[in-house]
Amino acid sequence: MRKIIVLDGETLNPGDLDWTLLNRYGEVTVYSNSSAELVLERCEGAEIVLTNKVVLDASLLVQLPQLRYIGVTATGYNVVDVNAAAAQGVVVTNIPGYGPESVAQMAMAHLLHFASRVAQHDDAVHQGQWVDSPNFCFWNAPLMALAGKTLGVVGFGDIGQAMARMARGFGMKVLVHTRSERHDLPTEHRWVTLAELFSQADVVSLHCPQTAANTEFVNAQLLATMKPTALLLNTARGGLIHEAELAQALAAGVIAGAGLDVLSTEPPAADNPLLTAPNCSITPHNAWATLEARQNLLNIAIANIGSYLNGKVQHQVN
Repeated sequence: MRKIIVLDGETLNPGDLDWTLLNRYGEVTVYSNSSAELVLERCEGAEIVLTNKVVLDASLLVQLPQLRYIGVTATGYNVVDVNAAAAQGVVVTNIPGYGPESVAQMAMAHLLHFASRVAQHDDAVHQGQWVDSPNFCFWNAPLMALAGKTLGVVGFGDIGQAMARMARGFGMKVLVHTRSERHDLPTEHRWVTLAELFSQADVVSLHCPQTAANTEFVNAQLLATMKPTALLLNTARGGLIHEAELAQALAAGVIAGAGLDVLSTEPPAADNPLLTAPNCSITPHNAWATLEARQNLLNIAIANIGSYLNGKVQHQVN
């Protein structure tokens, strides 16, 4: 019987999804997590391996002659040496577009965190500040209306488009920057250069892939061109931002705040400067992890295997 291995199933499915649909394709073993020392042993004899963050490099792949298919249960597939896999005749697939609204929702949640200060005022109420207030209401931080503000979206794939739609729902204006100028944007959107976007936007939201060319492109020089009242959001890749320089900019009041779901190293080191930076909200790279998005991801992963076995590979990246 065909052997199927899931190396780090807990990332996608901590227990609220169902792996059993995979059983139609072979004998399935699901490991919650797999350390580097255990990967070879667990993958030996497997035709199909699913991984989310466990690395499958060339030195490992060459020791797995029976391997024919690697399914990455994520959109990014840098954990697999796709060239080495191709040289061995191993198909590698990924999962694009499984939850753009969920990721955009998290970006919007970070924006609302700063605009409406719900958590801050909830804490104040529960500390007794409303009970002791001489007035019927109070606020201990500025509140911001999003209507009329300008959102700058860097990258305009599925997630960037979802973020723009949500922002329009709040009455925001939308600026867009992509590597190549776009003439096919919705009429209420406007393409601008990167310099124009950072200098004009009240909120900048990153939704682009990380490449060698744009790693740490959000640096002190670019941050200095933003409005001092502006916010920076990142639900894309942590490496897009020079973290030390962002922390310095926040401490100096160069910009008003940052909302981040990703950091350059995950989990972060204890001395990551953003962990102690002022006006910086951080979530643990879980924008993608709504139940609905993870269910869709699992459905696509299973469908990818079925397509591969039927000779009609979909979402192949090598």
